[in-house]
Amino acid sequence: MLEIKNLVVGYGAITALQGISLSAPAGGIVSLIGANGAGKTTTLKTLSGLLKPKSGEIFYDGKNITGLPPHQIVKLGLSHVPEGRMIFANLTVLENLQLGAYLQTDRQIVRRELDHVFSLFPRLNERVKQVAGTLSGGEQQMLAIGRALMSRPKMLLLDEPSLGLAPLLVKTIFEKIIEINREQGLTILLVEQNANLALEISHSGYVLETGKVVLSGDSAALRQNPQVKRAYLGG
Repeated sequence: MLEIKNLVVGYGAITALQGISLSAPAGGIVSLIGANGAGKTTTLKTLSGLLKPKSGEIFYDGKNITGLPPHQIVKLGLSHVPEGRMIFANLTVLENLQLGAYLQTDRQIVRRELDHVFSLFPRLNERVKQVAGTLSGGEQQMLAIGRALMSRPKMLLLDEPSLGLAPLLVKTIFEKIIEINREQGLTILLVEQNANLALEISHSGYVLETGKVVLSGDSAALRQNPQVKRAYLGG
């Protein structure tokens, strides 16, 4: 579904990604772990077109999407749930979700997708007319994921979905991520500070350090890797 080849991305004189390569098979969950500043968020922003790479290529669903603008990438079925949720705080829950479907002109399809999001996250249905900025952190994360699902993606980029959430809500959010993957067959690239949780739900993973992939492989094997245990799992 996704293949990155030798991707180099920089902010001015600073090179954030130093020629990384990774892939995500269709229907899989792939985790991207690493310390703060390793380049995880930069990777997702480049995949969704928010950053332009200096060199390298990005192939998604058989198409070269390197350098395409974000709206075209969303149209191809790749949706990004950004770090910090980035909901539209002054709009209602419903308005946020409708904005997620802005490329969709068929009202019946929009209604169907709304129903699907509400079945996945009943709390959003209960707060459909509420201003999004007044929601709890967990509800805002549900809304951010729901908004991304409204575009009917084939692949989701999830950036730190557990950030700032209470443990019980983290459990709920991750259960929903597994459900989305299993029931809808969505491919998921997951960036997550909680490396143990990320490797627990993903099929494969990559470890980023200072803009380079230093380890990759099956998630279960990575969880047992002494280097990963020592650096990220507290073992």
